[in-house]
Amino acid sequence: MSQSLDAAALDQLFRTARTQNAFTDQPVTDEELHALYDLLKWGPTAANGTPARFVFVKSPEAKAKLKPALAENNVDKTLAAPVTVIVAHDLDFHEHLPKLFPHTDAKAWFDGPQEGRVEGAFRNGSLQGAYLILAARALGLDAGPMSGFDNAKVDEAFFAGTAIKSNFLINLGHGDPTGLFPRLPRLSFDEAARIV
Repeated sequence: MSQSLDAAALDQLFRTARTQNAFTDQPVTDEELHALYDLLKWGPTAANGTPARFVFVKSPEAKAKLKPALAENNVDKTLAAPVTVIVAHDLDFHEHLPKLFPHTDAKAWFDGPQEGRVEGAFRNGSLQGAYLILAARALGLDAGPMSGFDNAKVDEAFFAGTAIKSNFLINLGHGDPTGLFPRLPRLSFDEAARIV
């Protein structure tokens, strides 16, 4: 049976975690990125489809390739981040279902035109992007998720000729608190939720 995490863990994952806009120059190692993926991959998705695809943009050459797609206000912080993750989803994720969901012919559920897989790939790939943020925080990294880029340019630069489409970006590293905005409010339970 699962047990509740202690207050320090809940703080690190949620209550005191912040969206980072600046990072220290401490690098993020390839080993840390492998550990990050090896943790986030366990998050649930529909039929275990795991449609998310991640590109860890780390080298100066890859950053230069990403730069033309960034909105002007996101250029400096993205180029300065140790790693920027392109969170994308594979519209042909169903091709892997014989391996990922072997107890039935789940691939057949998604056969047919790609348009029939767009919603599921986007929804579950977005979930996996959220798992990445939580896994990063659990491993002592900080994250700065963002939109503010041209998806078509990212797709052309990184996914040309594939069925993979970008969703959002996440800057990763060790946060520099001087780049934080003031803590913003959240909606209360009664404003955002109800029990029926």
